[in-house]
Amino acid sequence: MKIDWLFEFLTRLADKRLLAHADDLQSLPPARRLVLNPHDWGSAAKIGARMGLRHAGVWADPPDTASDAPGASLIVVRAALEHQGGYLLLETPVALQQPVLPSQTPYYPGLERLERHCHDLTGVSFSGETRRWTRHQAWAADEFPLRAEFPAAGRSDARTPADAGYPFVPVHGSGVYEIPVGPVHAGIIEPGHFRFHAMGEDVLRLEERLGYVHKGIEKIAVGRDPAGLARLAGRVSGDSTVAHTWAACQAMERAAGCEVPPRALWLRALMAERERVANHLGDIGAICNDVGFTFALVQCARLREAWQRRSRTLFGHRLMMDAIVPGGVVHDLAADARQTLHADHSALRKAVKPLFNVIDDHPSLNDRLITTGRLTTEQARALGCTGYVGKASGLPFDLRHDYPYPPYDTLEVKVHTEADGDVAARVRVRMAEVRGSLALMERLLETLPDGPIATPLPAATPGAVGLGLVEGWRGEVLSFVRFAAEGRIARFFPRDPSWFIWPGLEQLVLDNIVPDFPVCNKSVNGSYSGVDL
Repeated sequence: MKIDWLFEFLTRLADKRLLAHADDLQSLPPARRLVLNPHDWGSAAKIGARMGLRHAGVWADPPDTASDAPGASLIVVRAALEHQGGYLLLETPVALQQPVLPSQTPYYPGLERLERHCHDLTGVSFSGETRRWTRHQAWAADEFPLRAEFPAAGRSDARTPADAGYPFVPVHGSGVYEIPVGPVHAGIIEPGHFRFHAMGEDVLRLEERLGYVHKGIEKIAVGRDPAGLARLAGRVSGDSTVAHTWAACQAMERAAGCEVPPRALWLRALMAERERVANHLGDIGAICNDVGFTFALVQCARLREAWQRRSRTLFGHRLMMDAIVPGGVVHDLAADARQTLHADHSALRKAVKPLFNVIDDHPSLNDRLITTGRLTTEQARALGCTGYVGKASGLPFDLRHDYPYPPYDTLEVKVHTEADGDVAARVRVRMAEVRGSLALMERLLETLPDGPIATPLPAATPGAVGLGLVEGWRGEVLSFVRFAAEGRIARFFPRDPSWFIWPGLEQLVLDNIVPDFPVCNKSVNGSYSGVDL
C-alpha cells in the first residue's frame, strides 16, 4: 500500500506535541490505525488537511453492552483519511457519559452531516453545528439508537411527528424569497427537502434536509451473521447493491482472514462494471430529458432495460441483488455465457457510439449543459467528492486505479477526467466510463480463471475489525465491520459517496437559475437512501 506520506504526518503530529507515536500504529488492511488522545482529534485533522489528505468518513463505535454495565464506559470514534491510494484510520476513545470531541468540519467541510449523523445515532457531540440530522423526532432527543440499551424496534409504535420546525438558515434582503421543494416530489423518487433562497430566478442559497427514509441499517446490523449482513448491505442503496455488498463482504473477509477464490473476484468485478454501465446509461438519458431532449432518454432506457434483463438471466436479479456472499458469489457463468456477453458488449458499444456522439455535440444540449452547475476543483476537493462528480471537476481518484484491489490489480484501468466541472463534464465522464467498463469486462472475460466461486468464511475472532473499499459507480464506497462473539456482527458502518456529493449540489447550484436545478440535481444524482441509514 502506498502510504509514504504517513511518516510526514507522524512527524508533524510530533512537532505539535500531539500524543501519537509510531507504536500506536496497527495494521487494518488496507489501512493503518493510529490512536489519538481525544483533545488532539481536531488538530490531527488540521494537519491532515494542510497535507492534502482526503477525508473518507467518520463514525463511532459504541460498546456492546448497556452503559451501566461494567467496562462499558468508552465509545470509540474513527475517521478515515486517504492520500495517494493509502489509508489511515484515526481512532480515539471518549467517555460514554460525556462523549465530546473537537469537530473536524472546519478543515473538512464535507464531514458536517456525517458528524451530525454520528451524534444522532451514538450521542458523540462535535463542537460546532448542533442541529439534528437523522433523528427527525423519531426517538427522544436524549436517546441514541446505536447504544446497546436502545431496542431495534424503537420505543413507540406511534407515528413520527412532522419535523416542521427544522431551523433552515435564513437569508434576508430586499427581493429575496424562499422556495420549499419536497420532501414529496412530483417524480417517482425518494424523499428529500430542498430549501431555496432566490432573487428573481437566481439561486442565492440551497439547503438540503434529508433523513426521511432512515432505515436503522446500522442498528439492525448488530447481531447478524455474515450472510445476513451481506443481504442488508445490498439494501443500503438499491442502485449500488453490488458495490455495497462487495465492500461489506470485503471487510468481513479481511477481518476473518478469508481468501476469496480468484474466479469469484473476477465475477464480482464483472457485476460491478455491469452495475456501473446500467446506472450511467440511466443517468445520461435522465439528464438529457431534464432539458427536453427526450430522444436520449428513450434510447438510453431501451439499452439499459436490455442490459438489466441480461443481468437477471445471468445473476438472478435485474440489479444483481444478493448475488455476492461472504467468501464468493452465488452464480457462476454458464458455458455459453462468455460468448453471449461478448456479443452484448459489442452490440452496446456499437449502439452508444452514434448516440454519445449526438449527446456530446448537440446545440440545444450544449446550450443547457455547458457552464451549468459548475463545481470547481477546489470545491470538489474540499468536500471530498469522488466518482464522476470528482472526476468531472479534475480529481482523478479511482480505487480501481489508485488502490487496485483484486482483480483490478491485474487490469489497466484508465481514469477519465474533465476540467470544467459542469453538467456537460459530468455527462462526458459518464460516457467515458461506459466505454471503459465495456473494455474492462472484455478483459475480465478473457482472463476469467477456472475454479470454485465461493469458499466458507472462517469464524472471525471476537473484536476483529475489517475495512472494505470498493469503487462503486458513484465513487468510493467504504464499509467498516467489527465482529462480536460467535461470528456475529457488533458494528457495521457503510459510507456511500453520496455523503460528499449532496453538499456539492448545494455549491454547484449557486448563481444558476431555479429552472436549472433539476438538471443540476440529476447530474450529481446523490443517493437519498445511501445517506438515510
